Parts: sequence; structure tokens; C-alpha cells
Amino acid sequence: MERVTAAADAVTLHVRLTPNASRDDVEAWRTDAAGRGHLTARVRAIPENGKANAALIALLAKQLSIPKRDIDVIRGATSRLKTVRIAAEGPVQARLVAQLEAFADERTPD
Repeated sequence: MERVTAAADAVTLHVRLTPNASRDDVEAWRTDAAGRGHLTARVRAIPENGKANAALIALLAKQLSIPKRDIDVIRGATSRLKTVRIAAEGPVQARLVAQLEAFADERTPD
């Protein structure tokens, strides 16, 4: 399962966003029933007029130490499951992929 896709000038990933949460947080990598991996995130913003998407961009920018202008929601603007594109090349791209892959996998109950 490929969770982060690196191209020549960008990194793309899927994010499952929960708006109107009690805190802003990037949680873990999860796999859906079809075997697709996505990063789960929560934001306090409401899903109205793009506020939740803007909060997601701000959260990822802060977590990854990159400017917000480098992050775009390219698919799923009104859906919980989003495709996010992060503009990055060379060593910055390698660092971003490593940071994204370092988020924990969902823990399964014992």
C-alpha cells in the first residue's frame, strides 16, 4: 500500500478529515476496506465555506514546517476524504515524505 506519492515537483496523499473536533491534530495512518491508505486528521473548524480545508492546510503546514502556500486540496473539497498536494522538490521532498511516513499507523485493539 502506497500512502505518499512523490512526483517530480510534488507529494500527494489522501487525508480523512474530521471537522468540528475538540482539537486540531494529525492522528495516524489508516487503511479503508478497499486497502487504500489515508492520514486521519481533526480540525476545530466547521465544514463551511472552506474553513475546514483551510484549517487542514494550516495544520499540515505547521506539522511539516512548510508554508501554507505549498499545500492544496486538489480533490474532495466538500468530502471527508481529500487528496492533498504538497509542492516540493529534491531534498525538501525527501524530508516531507519521511515526515509523512513517520506518522504512526493506527493501533488495533488487543
